[in-house]
Amino acid sequence: MSWLSRISFDQEQIQDLGLIDSYRWHQRSWAFFPNQPTGSRPFLTRIDELENRSVLWILSAVQPVRPNWCGAEQYEVREIASSFLSHRYYAFSLKANPVRCLVQRDEAGNRKKHGRRIAITDPQQLRAWLSRKATDGGFCLMEDRTLDIGAVSRAHFRNSKHSAYHGGVEFKGFLKVVEHSIFSQTYFSGIGSAKGFGFGLLLLMPVDL
Repeated sequence: MSWLSRISFDQEQIQDLGLIDSYRWHQRSWAFFPNQPTGSRPFLTRIDELENRSVLWILSAVQPVRPNWCGAEQYEVREIASSFLSHRYYAFSLKANPVRCLVQRDEAGNRKKHGRRIAITDPQQLRAWLSRKATDGGFCLMEDRTLDIGAVSRAHFRNSKHSAYHGGVEFKGFLKVVEHSIFSQTYFSGIGSAKGFGFGLLLLMPVDL
């Protein structure tokens, strides 16, 4: 079982709740899962900033609980039908954090465990990045359909250790499912990095192509 939640925030509530960056949105999302240990995040999120409000999407493997500060009129949740991921074609929207890793070495020349992540900004490289993720994720992009690649934006955040930002890009297009079991795993686990900061969640709409 899984659920997709849509929570709408007006500008006054955003200010009152202190939702000033992606880290605060991440912290606020946990309020919908009061009984979950913080080390095992059972959800993906996405934040859409509109003209006079923001929308928080939450895809979760655990049924969410509406906190007291969230009004019933701003909260929508629906259980995802088991047949939803059985279609062959979907229109999709994906906000992702496309990066490439550079090898880093210590003073002795030994390769470090974690490389340096560099944001990808070139449109052709972004398309290639998404194509690779699609291959690994059990689907492919529809080559005869337009793939819209948005401008790279910066999602700033500050936590107790440091401040930084993630480079975010929105992809919009059409996909074809190649392997349903792998695609299902991809849908629930997300695509790319920075999944705890509003990236990786696929919004899907079945289409008949």
